[in-house]
Parts: sequence; structure tokens; C-alpha cells
Amino acid sequence: QVQLVESGGGVAQPGGSLRLSCAASGFTFSRHAMSWARQALGKGLEWVSGIYSDGSDTYYADSVKGRFTITRDDSKKAVYLQMDRLQTEDTAVYYCNRPHSWWPWGQGTQVTVSA
Repeated sequence: QVQLVESGGGVAQPGGSLRLSCAASGFTFSRHAMSWARQALGKGLEWVSGIYSDGSDTYYADSVKGRFTITRDDSKKAVYLQMDRLQTEDTAVYYCNRPHSWWPWGQGTQVTVSA
């Protein structure tokens, strides 16, 4: 069955960086676009970034554009989110999934940005 396992979260200071990883299994990873979404405490799910199945194009929410970079490694069945110049507003649980027709969600990884 499909499994998505996010990791790499933690505590960072404003202006700092973190790199999230998502390990995927149970499906043909290279055939699917992938995305990252986040959910802050008490708020709804917010889409953050997406990448085409062949990696040819990437998309970002306005709130993270220029600060976050999404990449993928099909040989490792993994998608990554490099987060730079972190802001307190980036504090949330981060999840990976495909952009639509979601698979079962993983446990997510907590990112906390605090001075």
C-alpha cells in the first residue's frame, strides 16, 4: 500500500534553514507529480509547493516563493523541500502527497520557527 514518510523537521530560528524529506513507497513514484502542504495549529491545510513527475517544473505558494525549493530524486523515491529564510509563519506540520486525489496522509513532520 502507499506509504509516505516525512522527516527533517525541527526547531529553527527566524532566518534559518531546514530540509524536509519525504520517502514514498507502494506506487510508481516517477509517474506522479508530488507536492508539499502544511497545516498550522488550528488552521486548515495549505498547499506549499509542487513538482512535475519529470521534475521539469515546480510551483510555489506566494508565501514561500523565493525561500523554499522543491526537488525530487526518483532513484530514491523521495521528494525534498529546502526551506531557507524561515519565518515564524512557517511553523506548521508539513506533509507530502500528490497534488490531487490524495493518498493516505503520512504522519507529517513538525517545523517550528521561533526565536
